[in-house]
Order: sequence, then structure tokens, then C-alpha cells
Amino acid sequence: HALPLLLEAAELSRSTFYYQVNALAHPDEGEEELRGRIRAIYDENQGRYGYRRITLELANQGEAINHKRVQRLMAELGLQSRVRIKRYRAFKGAANVVVSNDLGRQFEAQTPNQKWVTDVTEFKVQGMKLYLSPIMDLYNGEIVAYQMKRRPVFDLVGEMLDQAIKKLSPEDRPMIHSDQGWHYQHENYRHKLAKHSLKQSMSRRGNCLDNA
Repeated sequence: HALPLLLEAAELSRSTFYYQVNALAHPDEGEEELRGRIRAIYDENQGRYGYRRITLELANQGEAINHKRVQRLMAELGLQSRVRIKRYRAFKGAANVVVSNDLGRQFEAQTPNQKWVTDVTEFKVQGMKLYLSPIMDLYNGEIVAYQMKRRPVFDLVGEMLDQAIKKLSPEDRPMIHSDQGWHYQHENYRHKLAKHSLKQSMSRRGNCLDNA
């Protein structure tokens, strides 16, 4: 088919077509300069930066670039972050306090504030670790309360629980189900539950189906 007909069918201008043809024939001349900048950022930070943090640093320098391109160029240069990612672990040694699993995988509730579930989750935003602690009502999936902090300290869970309790009416006594993480074994956490006559339930250790 003739090129004019193809361009018309693709709704593509002639100038755009030839620009792309030329770009494919002559790879980005600035790529070598970009490789150098990536290498410099990597070396300045003793190899601790991965492609996400290098992308962020380039953005801070005014370079709008896709993280996948940075990842590709780093692979071509043989650069890889030397920092081993440490995953958050809720458990600290043997469990000192274990209560029965009264929830028993019954993940439906007939009324609000009957069954609450909670957990601590670690995630990253722009290379920074954050920890989220929510309480969810199994009646409708509502997030009753939550806290977020940069470290998984006890107040992450303690302040969340205080926030949630303030929303209860005097007659509400929800069961609160969690894993066996150290926050939920903590004396202060258990004292708060007992003070407000809230029943505690824990899943078995290492069985994610109990928290599904």
C-alpha cells in the first residue's frame, strides 16, 4: 500500500512518521550522557541506590525519565543496589501470649462492630519504608481506624486501637482478630482490650488462611 494511504488510515502525520523512522535509525545521542549521570549517582551513594531511587534523584535534578528506562540502562551498565532489602517481621522470638482463634475463618459479620480484623503492613513510597496499621470491620469492609508511621513501634498499633475504641457506642463489644505479632501480645495492647471488655482472637502462627 502507498504510504499516504497508510498514514491516513493510521491518522498519523507524515512528519511524525519520518521523525520516528529517523529516531529508530539514530538512537538517542543523549543516552551516553544519561548513563554517565546514572553511574555518578550510583557511585556517589556507594552502590546503595537501586533504579527507583536513582530515578527519583534524576527527577530532583530536573530529568523527567521513566523508571523502566533507568532500570534498563543500569542493567546494561551492570549496576545493582548492594543493599539487601530487609522484610518486616511481626514476630520476635517465641510467642509469649497466645489466645484462641475465636474468629475461626468466619469472615462475615451480621452487624457492625461485631468482628474487627487488624494487621501491620510494610510498604515503600519513593524509596522510604512506611508501616500501616488499620482495623477493618468485617460487616462491610469499612476501615474503622488506622495509623501510619515510619517505624513499626508499638504506638503504631496502640494509637490505632485508641482511635477505634473512641468510635464505639457503650454497648458495642467487637472481637478483634489479628496474627501473633508482638504488638498484639504487648501488655498495653491487651490491657486496652480488657479495659473495654473487647475479646481478642489470634490466628495460628504461619497460617495465612486464618487471616484471609
